[in-house]
Amino acid sequence: MKRLSDNITAGYMAAANKLASKKARRRIVAYVESYDDVFFWRTVLTKFEDETRYFEVMLPTREKLERGKKSALMNVIGENVGPDMIACVDADYDYLLQGASPMSKKVLESPYVFHTIVYAIENYQCYADSLNTVAVMVTLNDHRIFDFSSFMRGYSEAIFPLFVWSVMLYRSGEYGRFSLTDFNTTIDIGGFSIQHPEDCIANLRGKCNRKVKWLQQKFPGRKQLYINTRDDIIRLGVTPATTYLYIQGHHLFDAVVAPIMTKVCNRLRMERENEISRTAIHRTQMHNELSCYENSLSDTKQMLKKNMGYIQSPQFLQLQKSIEMKLGIK
Repeated sequence: MKRLSDNITAGYMAAANKLASKKARRRIVAYVESYDDVFFWRTVLTKFEDETRYFEVMLPTREKLERGKKSALMNVIGENVGPDMIACVDADYDYLLQGASPMSKKVLESPYVFHTIVYAIENYQCYADSLNTVAVMVTLNDHRIFDFSSFMRGYSEAIFPLFVWSVMLYRSGEYGRFSLTDFNTTIDIGGFSIQHPEDCIANLRGKCNRKVKWLQQKFPGRKQLYINTRDDIIRLGVTPATTYLYIQGHHLFDAVVAPIMTKVCNRLRMERENEISRTAIHRTQMHNELSCYENSLSDTKQMLKKNMGYIQSPQFLQLQKSIEMKLGIK
């Protein structure tokens, strides 16, 4: 038997809300892309619930939707979105493309399609100023041995010029000649050291500069278009220091932040274990304390996925402001 939610349409929701008591709150279905998105958009939409409305965040029918595919989600929702049914999606590049593609135009112009502003929910989970807290959550060790904010700022500044090229080529429909995969390959952090993160940044900057020179040769005469694109994305909120929030979310999470977080957390765990071994009065106490500590530890990636330290970030506040505008909240 199909789930009731599989058959829900905007018309159905509108009719159901009309039949409800005048005192009943209006139910708004919010369709999202994947299971992980359910929790994220719940944290977003809770603020906008009151005595007149509430949201139910759910996935569209699994028979028609391949999870994680925004284009499929948009096709499933189609023209059904409305005051009682909204779509909540990752922005991907659509926000920065500013209507240059059909998908971007659909995402930006529909009053009932909400997007993350940053590339995806993973970018929020990797918000730099919150990562030290994640390390504490994982290891229960509050010794700050690595400056995540400084590293992500340096990382962003190193990739920013190449990122502008990527957005520019996507806007002009020439992304096939420098794809997102090509961009991600270039911005990999390579050999990363907690002790000398500056070496990683210097190597990354060199790779990006070489790729920029290659692109300048491959696409001559684009200087003014590059400047216009750079100025425009800065107007949209992208800065050299926050570029990491607008690159592909899965790549940022899996290839940049999670590996760094794992190394930092391994060092913090070892530090705590050495402290326990050094201060234990006898071997039995040491084993008991180590066992207690190990049982209290959390998985690094799971803690990153549960990270909500982004809620005071300028980008998240911008997202909330955009929802207020679309919902007509004063």
